[in-house]
Amino acid sequence: MTGTGTGTPGAPPSTAGDEASPSEQLLFGGELTYDYGWGTHNGAWLKLSLRAMALSLPRQVAVAVRLARRADRRALITVAIGEIARGITQAVSLIAVNALLVELLAPGDITGRLRAALPSLTLVALLAVCGSACKSASTAATGILEPKVQRAATERYLGLVARVELEAIEDDAFHKLMDSAQWGAESARRMVVHCTAVVTSAISLIPAAGVLTVLHPALLPLLIGMALPSAWGSLTMARHRYVSWHRFVQHVRAAQLISRLLIDQQAAAEVRVHDVAPFLLQHFRQMAETSEKEQTRLAWIGARTGLFADTARGIATVAAYGVLGLLLWQGQMDLAIAGTAVLAIRTGSASITDLVLRVTDLQEEALFVADLETLCDEAVRRAIPTGGRDLPGQPAEIRFEKVTFTYPGADEPSLRDVDLVIPRGRTVALVGRNGSGKSTLVRLLSGARLPDAGRVLWGEVSTAEADRAQIFDRVAMVAQDFYRWPFTARVNIGIGRPGAIDGRDVEAAAAYAGADEVVGGLPRGLDTLLARGYKGGQEISGGQWQKIGLARARYRDGAVLIVDEPTSALDPAAEQRVFDQIHELAGSGQTVVLITHRLHSVRHADLIYVLDEGRVVEHGSFAELMDPAVGTGAFREAYALQARQFVAPSVPPQATGAASERAGRPGEGQALG
Repeated sequence: MTGTGTGTPGAPPSTAGDEASPSEQLLFGGELTYDYGWGTHNGAWLKLSLRAMALSLPRQVAVAVRLARRADRRALITVAIGEIARGITQAVSLIAVNALLVELLAPGDITGRLRAALPSLTLVALLAVCGSACKSASTAATGILEPKVQRAATERYLGLVARVELEAIEDDAFHKLMDSAQWGAESARRMVVHCTAVVTSAISLIPAAGVLTVLHPALLPLLIGMALPSAWGSLTMARHRYVSWHRFVQHVRAAQLISRLLIDQQAAAEVRVHDVAPFLLQHFRQMAETSEKEQTRLAWIGARTGLFADTARGIATVAAYGVLGLLLWQGQMDLAIAGTAVLAIRTGSASITDLVLRVTDLQEEALFVADLETLCDEAVRRAIPTGGRDLPGQPAEIRFEKVTFTYPGADEPSLRDVDLVIPRGRTVALVGRNGSGKSTLVRLLSGARLPDAGRVLWGEVSTAEADRAQIFDRVAMVAQDFYRWPFTARVNIGIGRPGAIDGRDVEAAAAYAGADEVVGGLPRGLDTLLARGYKGGQEISGGQWQKIGLARARYRDGAVLIVDEPTSALDPAAEQRVFDQIHELAGSGQTVVLITHRLHSVRHADLIYVLDEGRVVEHGSFAELMDPAVGTGAFREAYALQARQFVAPSVPPQATGAASERAGRPGEGQALG
């Protein structure tokens, strides 16, 4: 976690972030750090032990290899061959240097010793060239492999998340998993580099360890002792980072949200007119200060940990060279062998330290990759089921039987024991106050959600048992807040059925919805980008977008068309045209479910359902609901209330007299005219 709220956050629960900052409290209603993070993730302290590292290393390498093989098999083979060859050249080079030292330090004249050392010197040079070539090949292949591994990991979790139930998308705990998965995809990329480094370090360590063991049994334990402090320090910081990242992940996302709002296109006008920028900057600063406090704390932990590790490493290094000097002083080792031992200690120390650090990095990244796997498992568990019962070809009706539904976390049901029938090829209107359950009802109708109790039947097949893909395929939807895709006009219409966007059908759908006039006014017609901020991007009005949305629904051509407030941004003439088209669709055999607050627009609906507090309070045709002898009168009263708004008020007598008096004054009538 950095000062700007991005990067790797962190804090044990006893330090920064224990209390909500004023910004967290005001903007987000409370603390954004996860109090349960420590208890949930304290297993990381066990996962990142030396023993656990040794036991899990083969499994972690296997995970990285599997991801890399899936991304680019040829690049993986190149990396493997390059790193193995590089490690072998380093191992042989150490042996060759040992032979070179023996020749150079042997008794005799210098010319003879140089001549004897020439083959070893030549071999060392050739091995250096081969090692460089292997490193170059491995580096190039790794550069090719890394982005492909990240893409494969990202594509996998995005594909799974796109198929989960709506309730998962609305679950903040699932969003936390998605945040972790994004980091996990990057970790999968970095694991490629760490794995290659582990292979190289391990291979280069083998000859150094072998030489030291042959020279004297005491040298190898001392070499290991030199590496342990670095391993301890690296493990300590890795554990802090992993646990803390999970605790602060939502805080980071919130800080990023504030920063994005300052440059968001849709918020730009209000940011300027209402002078919102100082307010957002103030709270961005407070959110960043929480991150900065944590970074300061982590910096001090890192400094203390590093000081202790470096001190212990220094003591171990002095001990290793002291033992080597003692052996040389006691005559148990000649000078040439001592030189080889020094080189082996330096090479082995560097290799074992690098190996431990790389394994630690690999293990840390593997923890985040494990989070990615957790999300994928959770996405599979919460996915919309595939398969199920086939829907009838043309069901005579869609029927709700005693349907009850409550949103997760809500105290009261949105629908209560709802019974209603939607006949095929008819226009059915759903009316009622905000929050009466209309939108929830169409979500259940479309299969986007399943009822908690009761059944939604397409013919005789319940949505809970049906093949949900078949339900989705038969539904077209125009919501009031339908998504405005930042793509071309052609895609915005054709995305109703994105599998095959046909130009002629797109044009026909646009003409049907009146969107052809919108398209005709664009610089590049259907190929105009409908998003500001990109080259050639254009902005269109809300009413024009609504026509694009209707064209999208027409292009989809679903058996059931769900229309939610389709004319809220249209002028009266365009509004009347849309309702005429909706009735035409019902006349051609398409079932239309209309949600609207404009009650005059449902006069020609075949059936009207009035909802209130999640219940159907009355239903019937327009004429039946307007009959004082029928129903509860809820629709009739609401219709009369709206109708009164269009009746011109009578002019008060005093106002009329005053107007006449003014009209009679010389010159005033002409001036007003």
